[in-house]
Amino acid sequence: MGSMIDDPGRGITRRRFVTTVSTAAVAAALSPALAAKETVGRARVVLVRDADVLDDAGKPRADVIQRMLDRGMCELFRVERPVEAWKKALGPAKTVGIKTNAWKYLSTPPEVEGALKRRIVEAGVPEGSVRIDDRGARQTLASCDALVNARPLRTHHWAGIGGCLKNPIMFAEEPSFYHPDLCADLGALWTLPTLKDKVKLNVLVVLTPQFLTRGPNHFDPRYVWPYRGILISTDPVAVDAVGVRLLEAKRKLVLAEERPLAELAHHVRIAGEKHKLGVADPARIDLIKVGWEKDALV
Repeated sequence: MGSMIDDPGRGITRRRFVTTVSTAAVAAALSPALAAKETVGRARVVLVRDADVLDDAGKPRADVIQRMLDRGMCELFRVERPVEAWKKALGPAKTVGIKTNAWKYLSTPPEVEGALKRRIVEAGVPEGSVRIDDRGARQTLASCDALVNARPLRTHHWAGIGGCLKNPIMFAEEPSFYHPDLCADLGALWTLPTLKDKVKLNVLVVLTPQFLTRGPNHFDPRYVWPYRGILISTDPVAVDAVGVRLLEAKRKLVLAEERPLAELAHHVRIAGEKHKLGVADPARIDLIKVGWEKDALV
């Protein structure tokens, strides 16, 4: 199905293997989200790519999107069937909100929204209890038991990148409160009562990421490319950290840029170190790559 950056099983003793597996099983039973993580202090991110996900006009193919999400969820939660993965992710939630992104130039594709909703309903959540919103999230999604956080990856004038950590900003009464110092304290957003511990899954859409921004709300089709991928994780810091690496690699190829994008997107590191929301260190992120491998860049 794919390969990890690190192979924690190499050289492992039988006794250590049994202990590790037993500990992981107990942790997963106590908290379903832990089933998607390797060990304490590590994070698990799945990258799924498919060469056929975009049609000749660059529009996502709904059936391929569904297949990619299904493969990614099964790999992330180590199960055979997508419905099992979704049940692990959502737990006992009765109402689920899908927080999308409606930026007109690069919005969350409706094909992604539809694929997510379909599996959430199959996992047992009534269709009428699945809500999808972006700008009205503070009113429409705040009362949901669980949230799925899904948006495209792009560079961002203020925050360095627009990723999963930034996506819930519409839950804030005053979003501009989080803008100072290149949005350094975006991680604090995740402590709001309407968000804290509710986001069960992060889907960073990298079908056609934007790798360069020249001012607020800037878009230029020359600065997007058909990467044809989706990143999935329970850890918003780790999935954004992989997104930063991807954009850095593309910028270096196209622009010959040497300055790390991570210096601009420092809110990702700060969210991990200060706000303890997840793992930013690439050495502690297990990246599992599934599907099409050409020009993966990470």
